[in-house]
Amino acid sequence: MSAPLLWIFAPILIGGLAFLIRSPRALTITGGVTSLFLAGIALIVPIDEALRLGPVSLKIASSAFLLGRSLVLNPSNAPFLVLLYGICTLWFFGAEAAGVAHRLVPFGLIITGLLVASIAVQPFLFAGLLIEIAVLVSIPMISPSDQAPGRGVIRFLIHQTLGMPFILFAGWLLAGVEASPGDLALTIQSTAMLGLGFAFLLAVFPLYNWIPQLMEESSPYVVGFLLWLLPTIASIYGMGFLDRYAWLRTSPELLAGLRLTGLLMLVTGGVWAAFQRHTGRMMAYTVVAETGFILIALGLAPATSTDITFLLIPARGLGIAIWALSLSILNSGPGEKPLSFTSIQGLARTYPFASAGVILATLSTAGFPLLAGFPPRLALWEGLGQQSLGMAVWFLVGLLGLLIGAVRMLAVLVMNREETAWVSRETWTQRGMLAAGLIVLFVLGLFPQVLHPILEKLPLMFQHLGR
Repeated sequence: MSAPLLWIFAPILIGGLAFLIRSPRALTITGGVTSLFLAGIALIVPIDEALRLGPVSLKIASSAFLLGRSLVLNPSNAPFLVLLYGICTLWFFGAEAAGVAHRLVPFGLIITGLLVASIAVQPFLFAGLLIEIAVLVSIPMISPSDQAPGRGVIRFLIHQTLGMPFILFAGWLLAGVEASPGDLALTIQSTAMLGLGFAFLLAVFPLYNWIPQLMEESSPYVVGFLLWLLPTIASIYGMGFLDRYAWLRTSPELLAGLRLTGLLMLVTGGVWAAFQRHTGRMMAYTVVAETGFILIALGLAPATSTDITFLLIPARGLGIAIWALSLSILNSGPGEKPLSFTSIQGLARTYPFASAGVILATLSTAGFPLLAGFPPRLALWEGLGQQSLGMAVWFLVGLLGLLIGAVRMLAVLVMNREETAWVSRETWTQRGMLAAGLIVLFVLGLFPQVLHPILEKLPLMFQHLGR
């Protein structure tokens, strides 16, 4: 058995077969158990080492070949597989509670397998093509066949597709830079192409206008899964470029550009979130701010940037999942625009768990103490302060915008003119999933060292970053 067969082809195959399952609960169990099993195998069974179980010897080979290209998942990739499929487990188990099991589980397994393949493929430039395939597969997930694609869906497809040619062309130019590192013109061209490609891929300011549109047009849970998974894999892909080319990771101009771009996304996302009157759009700008955190982390000193970047991933995945599930539950409320402030007014009395999830997820993104987002925000602020005091101040401005958005939303949710009695209309499944997610949100905030055994091994994915 090979690692690519287990963590790439198996979820793709199971995702394809999941289209035949009609029961939402069976779909949820299939997706959740599959991801949990893959995360457990990555945690327990070492890659490229023989594991003896009584008379049976088991070895998972690190490589496989497909269409003349090699897919390689080294032992250093195992902690990331644990983290990735572990967070996917939360998303898939919550699919039934969000009412989107038929759309999320089959497509989600296929997309996850394709994106893991983008990390494993050699030569690594072919990862861009696999990411584009994953984007194409995601279109029927966010835009059902019985509905006409909205502007957000179309813009999402256009922006993600436009990023691929720039990245592939930059990879071709970078090969020339390696051959003649003194060619300044070629270096500038390749850096510009690479920057444009990732600007489209990560929806960098001002190219993120499709995110709030998409949140209004499709299911918050489905879009949330996509907005968590794609930027996470794209960030790992970008870190691969930094690790491969020494002149990129040691360029002070590039690192300063990453910090400035990330700070711009955080501040604009925070400010826009503070003045939104639609909770779906507020979540969209919160996700924009989350991507800004990753870019700021990548722009810090090489000794700390990788550690902080990986520290951001668990809190990001958990926070967006709670946000998305809570909005999906509130989305069933009354009104033509069920996620507008007018429609959610006073819903804390009838949907207390969903309301608590929305508020605490926003506070976690804003770095509120005792929540999962606080430790990585604190480390990020400290690292940014060592680079520039002014940027550290603007960092707080972005967090303040997110905090104001959370307070405004809390005021709307608890506002009640008709003195409605406190009663929970969520199902037991919804209550259980939200309660479990909120408990983990507090656990990661109070005891961030819980994930230390996994997080400390993640930088080993790269040979030079953080060393």
